[in-house]
Amino acid sequence: MRKPQFSIVVPALNEAEHIGACLRRIRTSCPDGEIIVVDGGSSDNTVSIAASENVIVCHSSPCRGIQCNAGARRASGEILLFLHADTLLPYHAFRLLRRYFDDPHVKVGTFRLAFDKHHWMLKFYGLFTRFDSMFTTFGDQCIVVRRSFFRECGEFPDWPLFEDVRFLQISRTRTKVHCFPAAVTTSARRFVSNGLIGQQVYSAWLFLLFLLGTPPVTLAQKYQHRANST
Repeated sequence: MRKPQFSIVVPALNEAEHIGACLRRIRTSCPDGEIIVVDGGSSDNTVSIAASENVIVCHSSPCRGIQCNAGARRASGEILLFLHADTLLPYHAFRLLRRYFDDPHVKVGTFRLAFDKHHWMLKFYGLFTRFDSMFTTFGDQCIVVRRSFFRECGEFPDWPLFEDVRFLQISRTRTKVHCFPAAVTTSARRFVSNGLIGQQVYSAWLFLLFLLGTPPVTLAQKYQHRANST
């Protein structure tokens, strides 16, 4: 059997509200793609919904770095896409990606970011994702990478938070991180719950703590505690 060009890895934990739409969009955009959902121990219907969409479902510890790596090791495609379960790819994503990755010098890239709620401040936040930097490029923009390069960079660290930042830091020391001229659409639920400014300030505070050396496990605990209290 011919191997797929694209393997799409979707780490998930209690994403029943969003994962169905995420998977259907992938299938519509790339009918021959290999879709792998890596569940981190969901207590809702995430797994059953994913299984009903005729995708590969596997399981791991509830840690995004570990989940993404588990999916990558299960994947058979030449190009890996790491997509959050609450995020929708643009309909023409794979036409665009095929054009970019026809160039063997293209190793890794991300999409721009848009939100599913219309507000000028969210649109303003999204504008910065047109540029690649440690401060503007994150995993919620869908990291797309050649599998060989992913292995060369050592995969994601086994962290529950900022594993994307670290992987992209390593990538930039070896090649250009491309910014694809289209946007994924992600859920604005945390901005709705915590406020448009409050959520951004809190995320920036966690990022600063990360840069100052706070362990990602500690930061993830802080993040989860705040999410549970809102």
